[in-house]
Amino acid sequence: MEFSVKSGSPEKQRISCVAVGVFESRKLSHSAQILDEASDGYIANLIRRGECEGKLGQTLLLHNVPNTLCDRVLLIGCGREKNFDTGSFQKTNNMVAKFLDERGATEVFSCLTELPIKSRDIAWKVSQAVQATEDALYSFDQLKTVKESTRRPLRKIIFSVPSRRELPDSEQAVRNGMAIASGMTLAKDLANLPGNICTPSYLAEQAKALGKTYRDLKVEILEESDMEELKMGSFLSVSRGSRQPAKLITMEYAGGDKNQKPIVFVGKGVTFDSGGISLKPGAAMDEMKYDMCGAASVIGVMSTCAELQLPINVVGIVPATENLPDGLATKPGDIVTSMSGTTIEILNTDAEGRLILCDALTYAGKYDPHVVIDIATLTGACIIALGNHPSGLMGNHNPLINDLLNAGKISGDRCWELPLWDDYQQQLDSNFADIANIGGKEAGTITAACFLSRFTKKYHWSHLDIAGTAWRSGKQKGATGRPVPLLTQYLLNYIAEQKL
Repeated sequence: MEFSVKSGSPEKQRISCVAVGVFESRKLSHSAQILDEASDGYIANLIRRGECEGKLGQTLLLHNVPNTLCDRVLLIGCGREKNFDTGSFQKTNNMVAKFLDERGATEVFSCLTELPIKSRDIAWKVSQAVQATEDALYSFDQLKTVKESTRRPLRKIIFSVPSRRELPDSEQAVRNGMAIASGMTLAKDLANLPGNICTPSYLAEQAKALGKTYRDLKVEILEESDMEELKMGSFLSVSRGSRQPAKLITMEYAGGDKNQKPIVFVGKGVTFDSGGISLKPGAAMDEMKYDMCGAASVIGVMSTCAELQLPINVVGIVPATENLPDGLATKPGDIVTSMSGTTIEILNTDAEGRLILCDALTYAGKYDPHVVIDIATLTGACIIALGNHPSGLMGNHNPLINDLLNAGKISGDRCWELPLWDDYQQQLDSNFADIANIGGKEAGTITAACFLSRFTKKYHWSHLDIAGTAWRSGKQKGATGRPVPLLTQYLLNYIAEQKL
């Protein structure tokens, strides 16, 4: 897809389609009014007859509108103007891309970037529009022998900007949006691959490929023998049941000053999770290929950093393994020793994500990080608590928590803070080891974060539970690419605050 920005009046665009918004109840947006005036009330007459009420997502395609140079005008419903927000803006841009891609309009001049959203400038709207468009047109058909194809697909979108002076910022916004969308696509592709292809070794190879593409990205792969030397007994206890060797993938992006402390992302990379000896129910177990969405998002963010050449230092750490039952697999009741020296009683082998993350979080300390953020499809309890809209957020440093909450609001990739009080820590008490790997039925998302917090006391840390946001089930089954937008926005905000 080709994206660009342009300042110009909608009725003068010689293009296959111009897209404009209509609010409830039948209120024309600014560009729609211009088109209506040029056509002597043609659009208003149709709307008065009830052709388009302006409900969110409603569409009306008009051909040969009088006194305009475009072939078609697409009216897109935007809902109530006072309720038009980030989600509405994403939905309308998503709908425009899908609708026109199916109808042979190869190019569109989109005036949706003029729609007013509180506290959001034109650059934000352009970047969001690019991301929403790419998300709408994403499909995963690499493994299909017969691929569906559109005869005349949408191939170019020009976003309207109010004036020429806003073109430079808007052009940069296009680049930002494309880089974020590319990172999301990479994360989706990795997550949508089946477990027999996307193994820990495959993830390692994809990280190496990124390292070859971007000169500022250094990639190192630690093997199980290296982990044994580091005494990562917790991580290795998970990989024992798999014939696929575990990998610890590190990606170091050096875009900032060498003395600048890095921001470290740690992504859970369980490429297939059967539950181990604590075997999961068979229904929907195929979706456990998505248990590496944390890893996929970290790899996606690292590619976005490198593509945008951000002036900061960022490290991505991915502990990658399978969790399968085998004669050598860890058993409930086994006790292992983590890299930190903490002993862990494994009461449930299906609580394996925290077992690999705790060693990766200890390893992250070697970088003397500015902050550490781990991302994991960690608990089904997070879906029960928050549903599929926000990611769960906890941590040990309030400024970091607030920065992530703010980045979520700006990006539309929201998160929500849950308490991480000491009151919950006692649920992890063990009669036989320093800590148990589960804390009972109550507050499962919180006790999982409590477990991780035991290994993050030497730095500022937050935890994102993306079990409810990383993929969709049902008819629209597939990875979402979240939280790549959230994490990228956090980095962009940090750069702006530090004036780098």
